[in-house]
Amino acid sequence: MKPTDFADELGEWLRGDGPESDIVMSSRIRLARNLGDFPFIKKCNDVHKASIESTVCEKVTSHSDLADTVFVKVNDLEELERQFLVERQLISREHSESSGARSVAIDKQEVFSLMINEEDHLRIQVMKSGLDLEKAWERVETIDNALEENIRFAFDSQLGYLTACPTNVGTGMRVSVMLHLPALVMTRQIEKVFRSLEKVNLAVRGLYGEGSQAMGEFYQISNQITLGKSETDLINDVSEIVPVIIGYERKAREYLINESQDDLHDKVSRAIGTLQNAHQISSEETMQLLSKVRLGVNLDLIHDVQLSTVNKLFLRTQPAHLQVLAGKKLSTTDRNVERANYLRRHLNSSQGKSDSGEDLFV
Repeated sequence: MKPTDFADELGEWLRGDGPESDIVMSSRIRLARNLGDFPFIKKCNDVHKASIESTVCEKVTSHSDLADTVFVKVNDLEELERQFLVERQLISREHSESSGARSVAIDKQEVFSLMINEEDHLRIQVMKSGLDLEKAWERVETIDNALEENIRFAFDSQLGYLTACPTNVGTGMRVSVMLHLPALVMTRQIEKVFRSLEKVNLAVRGLYGEGSQAMGEFYQISNQITLGKSETDLINDVSEIVPVIIGYERKAREYLINESQDDLHDKVSRAIGTLQNAHQISSEETMQLLSKVRLGVNLDLIHDVQLSTVNKLFLRTQPAHLQVLAGKKLSTTDRNVERANYLRRHLNSSQGKSDSGEDLFV
């Protein structure tokens, strides 16, 4: 199975049917683990990496709880295929761009992925649509326990799980929630929210995690340290703050509707008008405009576009997805033209349907 075989599906993080999904795109819990019999990745040679990869692969494929899993050897993929997996949030940019034996195990629903030989030997990630950290934790804990039955992880009785980065030592857990916060950006309150988060040791990252920029007003909120805190502590830290941010975003949306509706309606109308009529458009501009359209759909300012259509366009207009759907590699200029064509086809047809009623996303 090739990674591009996932192209027909939307992926968990944009499914859009979880709790608070108008604002919270997804909840993710990631665990960092290292095999106790090998040095950390930075000290591993090619033989070490190959052995780690084969060991984890054997343990995953032999466990009944992980049977519905597809293994992909990342080092055998072309650049376009690797970028495709990054866009779907199934591997990190670091995993895509590093070298040597490395793989990813993905369940067919794209709820979990196991990155092998990333910064750590193993990164276990579970994503759930909307605000659903509890179920994400239940799933990731089940996977972690299943693997630990047959793999000896690097662990210290005082420090906890040992990781390549000191900030992950302890539980090895990163708890993150991806939020869509366009109203806070429009009302210029977003920086104030970020400063408040820094005071409680929560980090703000862009769409693709550490080192990435925010696009389309998507932000990931996550814990910064794990040492000295339990898994429950870390989940609670994020769970207590996210509803506050949701509340701020809702108040900002109410303000825009009540005090600045003409300006808001103008921004939303211009956004969808540009997307419906552009003949070439970049990925960055598309994300910004789709963000405003998504806000307009959620505030009932746009009636003939479904939220699911907007979510699909967020993903399928990304560079790798666009080329996979086109069936060929495209230059930047050609991508901008193809992206505009794709947007016009889908947004000018009511609710993502063609004139004949055929689903254009199939």
